[in-house]
Amino acid sequence: MPEPIIRRAGPDDAEALAGIGALTFTETFGHLYPPEDLAQFLEEAYGLERTRGTLADPAKAAWLVEAGGEVVGYAEAGPCGLPHPEVTPSCGELKRLYLLKTWQNGGLGRRLFGETMAWLLRAGPRDVWIGVWSENHGAQRFYGRHGFTQVGEYGFPVGGTVDREFILRKAAVSFSTEPARDAGREHNFA
Repeated sequence: MPEPIIRRAGPDDAEALAGIGALTFTETFGHLYPPEDLAQFLEEAYGLERTRGTLADPAKAAWLVEAGGEVVGYAEAGPCGLPHPEVTPSCGELKRLYLLKTWQNGGLGRRLFGETMAWLLRAGPRDVWIGVWSENHGAQRFYGRHGFTQVGEYGFPVGGTVDREFILRKAAVSFSTEPARDAGREHNFA
């Protein structure tokens, strides 16, 4: 397999970002939803206009993972929008981090996570938040190893279906891409 590269997405990458977003979400979670719920969610979450807006917003950032000329994963980050009473305007959120299944479990997710966290903490330490599906145990373990702890939960709508989503937070400290030694507890994973 070709060596993957991770690069910051720009305005010309809207179609690629929307495409990989819809593809990885469907590959990971599509089997859980009625087709009409999935279609509605994909249009809302990964529509081209929404994606262009994300890429145009200076408070947000996205990355593409490419291998052999193909996009195989991505991440998005920005201000925290999770429904938790302790979220402040200074909080950051790792909003999405996905790799196609064939690219998971080889360290690429950790590299992508490191790029995203470095961007989130570029101006110094701050609380970083993540929403993770309650049944995504691999993601929860990954983020737990990196110092995130569960601090709440909420209902995440996918069309007419509402999933139980955990809210994880890493308190404002300096960042390391190395897993925390004493942590115990992601998105698709990656």
